[in-house]
Amino acid sequence: MKRLRKHLTPGRTIALGFLALILLGALLLSLPAARTESMVSSPLDSLFTSASAACVTGLVVTDTGASWTVFGKIVILILIQIGGLGVAALGVSVTLLAGGGLRLRDRQMLKESWNITSYRDVSGLLGRVLLITLVFELAGSLLVWPVFARDFGTGPGLGMAVFHAISTFNNAGFDILGGTDSLIRYGDQIWINLVTALLIIGGGLGYLAILDLYRFRKRRILSLQTKVVLVMTGILIVGGTLLLRLAQPISWMGAFFQSVSARTAGFATWDLSGFRPAALLVMCLLMFVGASPGSTGGGVKTTTIFALFLSARSTATGKTPQAFRRRVPDAVISKAFTVVLIGGSFLIFATLMLCLCEPGRDFMSLLFETVSACCTVGLSIVPTPELGAGARAVLIVCMFVGRLGPLTIATLWRYSAQNEWSYSQEGFTIG
Repeated sequence: MKRLRKHLTPGRTIALGFLALILLGALLLSLPAARTESMVSSPLDSLFTSASAACVTGLVVTDTGASWTVFGKIVILILIQIGGLGVAALGVSVTLLAGGGLRLRDRQMLKESWNITSYRDVSGLLGRVLLITLVFELAGSLLVWPVFARDFGTGPGLGMAVFHAISTFNNAGFDILGGTDSLIRYGDQIWINLVTALLIIGGGLGYLAILDLYRFRKRRILSLQTKVVLVMTGILIVGGTLLLRLAQPISWMGAFFQSVSARTAGFATWDLSGFRPAALLVMCLLMFVGASPGSTGGGVKTTTIFALFLSARSTATGKTPQAFRRRVPDAVISKAFTVVLIGGSFLIFATLMLCLCEPGRDFMSLLFETVSACCTVGLSIVPTPELGAGARAVLIVCMFVGRLGPLTIATLWRYSAQNEWSYSQEGFTIG
């Protein structure tokens, strides 16, 4: 047992926790009480749905609203909530509620789960994270309830509002409105578009950035990470809106919403199967970038892309990488390259595997599906239920790897501390 605990690093603990969560969810969704009488489901469908919910992705092989009972929908909602917060946060929360204290290992898992750089006030951060989640989801439920109450009735509308708010803030992309058209029926309704977009942006900013913005009222200063997150989020939203409007004849509101949603949420107010290749490519790029560190979203993260641009500018100008009057450490630049290299390599490999499993399908649709799964987005231009068992298995692995993130995946192979010795240095030509 001691030897096992020695090799059970925080990254491996988180990976095993998510795996256990997915398997438990699949078991619960396989129960007759979770499925409606009209639903014909295989164990693979239950596993796929559980993985999609726990990894806050949103790809589905069945109509969520019609296929699952109230019990099944509650299971999916719990999987989304735990998946958004992270299994580490759940485990530590249970420990604290039971009256236990935070061990060093608990702090390491939270640090790994939220991609934070310090152990300072981890227990206090956990409480604030839970409070932020509650505030956003409660506010979102109250704001969309009148619309759903009008369309589905007061009681059912409240249930749909709660489900929608939790799914949206956690960037999961699940809905129980019936059918597989996502939010297309609300494509011309400004209120639903605006509230949903704000919840997506809030969940994608990251807990640390939200807390920093809240403290800005008193301190009048923001951390470098928060500044980078805000700048990159604004650039991606505005740039994505303009490019989508240029590439596809849709409304400005539709372009704005899809620019926000494509980064990680997975909701759609337009039929993406009719989008032009240029628009799909723009959305693939937005999905690959994703949300920000410590958020409920996926992708390689906004700060990673920002660090790569700084590195490119530094190489071209010969100056040290700096932003907002701060020098960026070389370790941050190196980590950014590692994330993109691992994430991009896995994406290429997964696309190849999906092409081998579905040789008769269009390459762009399979690439879009793979990027959506790897970056935990949930958008699709090919009906996911039409994919074979092999392709679904590939997508399950993609969602799992995408939720863990490239850095956590990289640490899975770390067995011991770094060696104190090193080889002699020699360079080689680049470019």
